[in-house]
Amino acid sequence: MSRIFITGDTHGELEIERLSFKNFPKGKELTKDDYVIICGDFGLVWSEPQSKGEAYWLNWLNEKPWTTLFVDGNHENHVKLNSFPVEEWHGGKVHKIMPSVIHLMRGQVYDINGYKWFTYGGAESTDKAYRKVNVSWWPQETPSREEYDEAIRNLRAADFKVDYIISHAAPRAILEDLYYSPNIKAGGTPDQLNDFKRLCQYQHWYCGHYHFNCDVKSNFHIIYHDIREINFN
Repeated sequence: MSRIFITGDTHGELEIERLSFKNFPKGKELTKDDYVIICGDFGLVWSEPQSKGEAYWLNWLNEKPWTTLFVDGNHENHVKLNSFPVEEWHGGKVHKIMPSVIHLMRGQVYDINGYKWFTYGGAESTDKAYRKVNVSWWPQETPSREEYDEAIRNLRAADFKVDYIISHAAPRAILEDLYYSPNIKAGGTPDQLNDFKRLCQYQHWYCGHYHFNCDVKSNFHIIYHDIREINFN
């Protein structure tokens, strides 16, 4: 059975060294059949053309013993990310950025270790006013109606029963528990995620985006610098 670890936003060159052997010594024990999942704001598919730094760190990550999986966040170059060919992997759609660096697309259900994993990247940036559209911010950060509909179709095919949910943002109900609701406008990703929370049965949900580590519920986890291993019981 594959070992699976989950961490939060890595923000490209800024924080990818979190996965160095110095900071993640368990990585030395892993193989390509094991996975590290990043909960959005991966940030290494960004520059166009690709920068030397981005090329270096993608190769660095690809050469690690494990396979890296990530959902997209809001701080991604979504146009470049979506230019990669769509492939099927473990029953869902992916973009293979490199052989061992794989983007888990929005609204997909994957079968890994005999468990069902539902993924839904994306979020609204709160710093759009300080960014330039299609240079440092992309409108595609917000999931489209088509992506939402595909998610519902895939969840319905799974009878709305999944084991793990990986997203970048959190559902509105979770944000209200954290007193974020005055700052969250109606609609958008939190409301879409709220629908999934209401409709789905799941064991655990992990998200990034908020730059802290917190277990909001016994089965809902906001994650940033932590690197947690999934305990399959």
